[in-house]
Amino acid sequence: MRVAVVGAGYVGLVTGTCLAESGNDVACVDKDDAKIEALQAGSIPIYEPGLEELVHRNAKEGRLRFSTDLAQAAGRAKVVFLAVGTPEGEDGDAELRHVLEAAEEIARSVKHYTVVATKSTVPVGTADRIQEIMERRAKAEVDVVSNPEFLKEGAALEDFQRPDRVVVGARTDRARRIMRELYAPFVRTERPILLMDPRSAEMVKYASNAMLATRISFMNDIAVLCERVGADAEHVRKGMGADTRIGYPFLFPGIGYGGSCFPKDVKALLATGRRHGIDLDLLRAVEKTNERQKRQLLVRAVKHFGALDGRTFGVWGLAFKPKTDDLREAPSLEVIEGLLGKGGRVQVYDPVAMERARRLLGERVTFAPGPYEAVEGADALFVVTEWSEFRTPDLERVKTLMRSPVVFDGRNVFDPAEMEELGFVHHAIGRAPPGPAK
Repeated sequence: MRVAVVGAGYVGLVTGTCLAESGNDVACVDKDDAKIEALQAGSIPIYEPGLEELVHRNAKEGRLRFSTDLAQAAGRAKVVFLAVGTPEGEDGDAELRHVLEAAEEIARSVKHYTVVATKSTVPVGTADRIQEIMERRAKAEVDVVSNPEFLKEGAALEDFQRPDRVVVGARTDRARRIMRELYAPFVRTERPILLMDPRSAEMVKYASNAMLATRISFMNDIAVLCERVGADAEHVRKGMGADTRIGYPFLFPGIGYGGSCFPKDVKALLATGRRHGIDLDLLRAVEKTNERQKRQLLVRAVKHFGALDGRTFGVWGLAFKPKTDDLREAPSLEVIEGLLGKGGRVQVYDPVAMERARRLLGERVTFAPGPYEAVEGADALFVVTEWSEFRTPDLERVKTLMRSPVVFDGRNVFDPAEMEELGFVHHAIGRAPPGPAK
C-alpha cells in the first residue's frame, strides 16, 4: 500500500519505518530541509534502539523514502498519516497550527480517495476539524480517522510491531477496511484492533497517558508518606502490585515523570476540561505532585549539606528515562539547574543524551566521558536516570573517587542495606532515612 507520513520526528519516523518494514511503499515528508537531507544521507536524528538499522535496510530496498514534497507524497498515497508536532500552547492545550496547516496542504494535494489518519496527539474534535477542511478543499473523497500512537521511547519498534492494541476512530466502513488491512501484519497474535468513533479514539490517548501519569504520582505521594511514617515504599509497592486489579507497572517511586507525552498530555486534558467547564481536580494534583517530586533530590541535598556553594556534584543520567536521548521535561534538568542555582559545580554523564544536553546546558556543566569520571572529586552523586549500566557499578571505586560518600538515588537503583554496609550515606525515595556514613 502507498503511504505518506507527514512529519519525520519521533512518531513519524517510527511509524513510516515500521510500515515500510511490513512491505508498504512509504514516503516520510518533513518541511525541515536539514532533517530530510540528513535522513537521505543515512543519519538518524533521534536515538531509538534498532531504528537506525531498520531505516537503512528499508531505504536501501526502496520501500522508504524521505522528501520535502508533501504534495507529491499525498497525491500518490492511499493513506496519509499526520504525525507533526503539537507543542504545548500558552493555556496548556495542544497547539494545532502545524496539524491544520498540513491538513490544508494535504487537501489540496489528494487526487483520489484517501484516508487521512491523525497520529499526532490532538484534542478531542480535531478529526472533525480536519474532515471539514477536506470537505471544503479536497477535490477527491477523503475520510479522516483518528489513529493515536502508544509508543514508549526506548521500546517504540516493539510497541508498533507488537502492539497491545490498535485504536482506530473512523466514520465509514471503507476507512475501517483500509486501516485493518494496513495493520493486519502487526496484530497476528490476536491483539485487538479497536474500532470506534474519532472523538473516542482521541480521548483514549489522553486518558491513557493521564492514567499512567496518575499511577506514577500516586506512588510518589505514597513514597513520601512511607518516609514520614517509617514504612518502606518498596515493600508497599510489592504488596500493592500483587493485587491483579492494580498490577506492578508504573508503581516505582522516583523523582517524577518527564518526556514528550505525560506532562504535555496531562496539561492538554486539563485544558480540555476547563474549556468544557470541568475542573479535573485529580489531574491538577497529579501535576502538582510531579512538580514537587522533581525537586526532592535538591531539597534533600540542601538538608544534608546546608550550603551547596562551591561543592561538586556528579549526575548519572540526563534523558528522562533509559533507552532514549529525549530531554523534554527531564527531571535531570530540574536537578542540575537547582544545583547550579545554589552555587554548585556539576559533572554529568549519560550513555546517549550528552549531545542534546550540550545544546541545552552549554559550558555551565562538565560533560564527563564516563560514569566514574563524573563522580571524581564529587561531594555527592545524583542518580537521575535508571540506565542499566548504573545498576551494578564498582561501588568501591565510586567511593574512592568521591570526596564524600553521599548518594542521592532518585530511581532507587541501589540496595540501601548494601550501600550502608559499603559506608555510603544513601538517600533513596520512600525508604528509611540514611544513617551517618561509616
